[in-house]
Amino acid sequence: MNIGRIHVDSRLVLAPMAGVTDLAFRQICRELGAGLTVTEMVSAKALCYQDRKTRSLLRLGPGEHPAGVQIFGSDAACMAEAACMAAELSGADFIDINMGCPVPKVAGNGAGSALMKDPAKCAAIVAAVKRNTDLPVTVKIRAGWDKEHKNAVEVAKACEEAGAAAIAVHGRTRDQMYMGRADWDIIRQVKQAVQVPVIGNGDVVDAQSACQLLDATGCDMVLVGRGAMGNPWVFRQINAYLRDSCTILPPPGIAERIVVIRRHMDALCALKGEQRAMREARKHVGWYLHGVRGAAQFRRRAGELSTLEDLDRLLGDVYAAAQQERDTMEKECLV
Repeated sequence: MNIGRIHVDSRLVLAPMAGVTDLAFRQICRELGAGLTVTEMVSAKALCYQDRKTRSLLRLGPGEHPAGVQIFGSDAACMAEAACMAAELSGADFIDINMGCPVPKVAGNGAGSALMKDPAKCAAIVAAVKRNTDLPVTVKIRAGWDKEHKNAVEVAKACEEAGAAAIAVHGRTRDQMYMGRADWDIIRQVKQAVQVPVIGNGDVVDAQSACQLLDATGCDMVLVGRGAMGNPWVFRQINAYLRDSCTILPPPGIAERIVVIRRHMDALCALKGEQRAMREARKHVGWYLHGVRGAAQFRRRAGELSTLEDLDRLLGDVYAAAQQERDTMEKECLV
């Protein structure tokens, strides 16, 4: 698959998610099979104002290629300037424009999904960014603003004509936020309407749903978002399913889960310092522990993590509980 001049040897993309897909998490997902990653969304205005914290979000990992940086904003000139800065600071392979974020602090300021109210403005932003960088430019959109204005096809065509090299479509409207079912048919309509690659997004939580999305829409790639939170193994499972005649890999065992959690949190501490990292670890560890024996109790403890020592004690207890469950089952089988 080619996005502009960039070859992507995979059909799986990790969706950019603010507060989730930092460098530490992206590295874990790449190791487990994500073929394309994108930074958390970065404010174009903050970049233009030389905000140091914002600039730090652009850091890519060693070997994290192909990869893109995602910017958001509503002013074409500012977006063009920010795209040039982001490309230079990150060494990214492409620039992604966020036209899908539904949160009020973004959409309420005319950026993100609010741009879809004005397809001409969407096109103008793409064109301005294209003029200011030689990297491929992609866009991420939603089905539309609300159910009365599902204009993803119109916006996608406008962006393609302005020079977009690929279009990712989340099959929900802004009004839906992340509730209800994603409309995969609107993704299919976009795919039929444009010539550039289309990346489908929405309700992909496992290998089967990824394959169903590809079949139902004809899209070129799958964008996995919330389905990867606490479950980066989903990329390994989807790859196996697509490659090996619908092979369904088992979920990771408790030992592998613990090893990945610890590696992820080590990387997070190296990136942000232990104090800040462990505050952010609370949500990640809670997601990772979903479904394990004693999950409710362990997730409560995860919400109180302050140090790596706290994490090690928690993981030790998680492993002990899993061993106890296995020993009990073995005894029952012998009776």
